[in-house]
Amino acid sequence: MKTHLMLDEFVKSHGLGNDYIVLDQAQLSRPLTPEAVRTICDYHFGVGSDGILLVVPGTEADFGVRIFNPDGSEAEKSGNGIRILAKFLYDHGYAPRPELTISTLGGLVRAWLDLDGDRVRMITADMGQATFVSAEIPVAGPRREVVRETLAVDDQRLTVTCVSVGNPHCVIFTDALDVDEVKRLGPKIERHPSFPNRINVQFAKLLGRDRVSILIWERGAGYTLASGTSSCAVAAACVKNGLTDRTVTIESPGGALAVSIGDTWGLTLTGPVSEICRGRLSEDLLRGLPL
Repeated sequence: MKTHLMLDEFVKSHGLGNDYIVLDQAQLSRPLTPEAVRTICDYHFGVGSDGILLVVPGTEADFGVRIFNPDGSEAEKSGNGIRILAKFLYDHGYAPRPELTISTLGGLVRAWLDLDGDRVRMITADMGQATFVSAEIPVAGPRREVVRETLAVDDQRLTVTCVSVGNPHCVIFTDALDVDEVKRLGPKIERHPSFPNRINVQFAKLLGRDRVSILIWERGAGYTLASGTSSCAVAAACVKNGLTDRTVTIESPGGALAVSIGDTWGLTLTGPVSEICRGRLSEDLLRGLPL
């Protein structure tokens, strides 16, 4: 029998190793402050996760979600988060059918669940449209499309393509992927003066016209095994630069996601999600959460 979350219960799930805690705002005994988010997401003092998905009433949608990074900041959109939430809503009896709409700060998202009997096999999400226009990302400077621009970071000059898919991304194409380099440059690019709202960072290596390998530095989270919006952003940047076809498999350390890009830059993301556990925030933890 499918049941909603009870008071202070949570579900933890992951999309290719990118893990989120799902909470229902209507079932929380206290407000979810940025300080509380940081504690709950901490792997030593809390449950531990890459972020929190808070179910809220939808704005002209079936459901709504607030997406919190582990540093307490709020994200506009998350491809893995949306797919995790869609599976959660269906599996736990919130959504009666395998198609639903979800409102986010980054716009309305529609999700479809591919079922094997009553089991969710894969989730596809309509992720909105990509834009390369500087004011819409945002990127500082005059209004233009930010494609193959030079970005100075320390003593390096990087060639970047920036894109918004509902949240901001900076894509750097490279011949070799280096985790240490991503961890060194990622935080500097994230907080570069060119990006007034900070930015997500992806290093991408082409494997063919239909396949790309990436490493991710996620705004507010750091080095991340997978990211749905990062995969969408890289696919869009590849097409914009004439490097791939419009259907691309994006490989990250956590696994592969499929991205399709329409003629008007509409984005569709498909991939798996797995639930890890269901539990309840303990009284010890709740008493220690800042109000």
